[in-house]
Amino acid sequence: MAEYKEATEAIIAGVQTTSEQENSEAIFMTSSFAYRSAKEAQAMFSGEQEGNVYSRFTNPTVALFEKRLAAMEKGEAAIATSSGMAALMTLAYTLLQSGDRVVCSRNIFGSTIKFFDTYTTKFGVDVVYVDATDYDAWEAMITDNTRLCYFETPSNPLYEVVDVARVADLCHKKNALLCVDTVIATPALQNPLTQGADIVMQSATKFIDGQGRCLGGALVSSQALIDEFTAFMRSAGPSMSPFNAWVLVNGLETLDLRVNAQSKNALKLAQWLENQPKVEKVNYGGLSSHKYHDLAKRQQKNFGALLSFVVRGGRDAAWKVIDSTKLLTITGNLGDTKTLVTHPATTTHGRLTDEQKREAGIEEGLIRISVGLEDIDDIINDLKYALGSL
Repeated sequence: MAEYKEATEAIIAGVQTTSEQENSEAIFMTSSFAYRSAKEAQAMFSGEQEGNVYSRFTNPTVALFEKRLAAMEKGEAAIATSSGMAALMTLAYTLLQSGDRVVCSRNIFGSTIKFFDTYTTKFGVDVVYVDATDYDAWEAMITDNTRLCYFETPSNPLYEVVDVARVADLCHKKNALLCVDTVIATPALQNPLTQGADIVMQSATKFIDGQGRCLGGALVSSQALIDEFTAFMRSAGPSMSPFNAWVLVNGLETLDLRVNAQSKNALKLAQWLENQPKVEKVNYGGLSSHKYHDLAKRQQKNFGALLSFVVRGGRDAAWKVIDSTKLLTITGNLGDTKTLVTHPATTTHGRLTDEQKREAGIEEGLIRISVGLEDIDDIINDLKYALGSL
């Protein structure tokens, strides 16, 4: 079979037309599957014969999404979950046991920190945090009992960029696995599996859907690891619904077009924000002034749609700017075709302690924007009005 380019894989990978000869992907909205005999049922349930058993862990529509995402991520296989956090739970509860260590960047989504600190430690797992780009700290903290290392690149919301290959080398010297969350870059802009990572985690809720319609998550890795995750899925059931899988399959078809168009808008917005006197700092890897610009340029195909900036005056000023926008949508989600704005310190990272926020660099004056597909002049004018309220 011919090898297709990435844009083509996003359209055709995993497609299996049924006897109805449909052109659009079918939705298999069923909880279970019927068999021609008791013997066939036994063979399916035991794994002796390949086929569908129960939609908690085998469903044709979900399988289509998994195959297409794996192809786009350059992975052997994928497993879909009900949300991004369900993917994290599947990762942790499959791989970790008492006595293991997790080394995690502290510059990550607030709910991820909450999950590791609250729910993995109660089973005797040691969780330690390092600054995302402090490679000496990574090396020091990855000990012989380290099972898993985890980080986001680019990070949400500060756009810190981690050298995937460098951390992967440190992990593999100690036989630890590296999982990289690239929800901001998406497979359209970065493929960590080709850079040394063992596992990629996606919150498909964000850019893969792209229109804020449904929840979903996924892990992409080797077939051997995906088989382990599937065994957990069969017992625990944090599975993706067939309808959500169908929505997300269609989202993958336009992912490349959307993310690159949003990246273009985000760069223009970041350049404009950088010149505003009421803005102290802009976090966006596409800016030549950004600390990680060169690494992002080398490691990614484009810079993505997420940026953040700090306004003078702390929380009161940040809230005033957010509340003064007319076009932007105030919500904690990201990756939409609409431009979204939020105050991380009181939303996405609101459950963290003040000390954890300081360590993660989440300031009270920080505003996060997920740039959409509206005309960039309208986005800039909306923020110009909002900043003018200060």
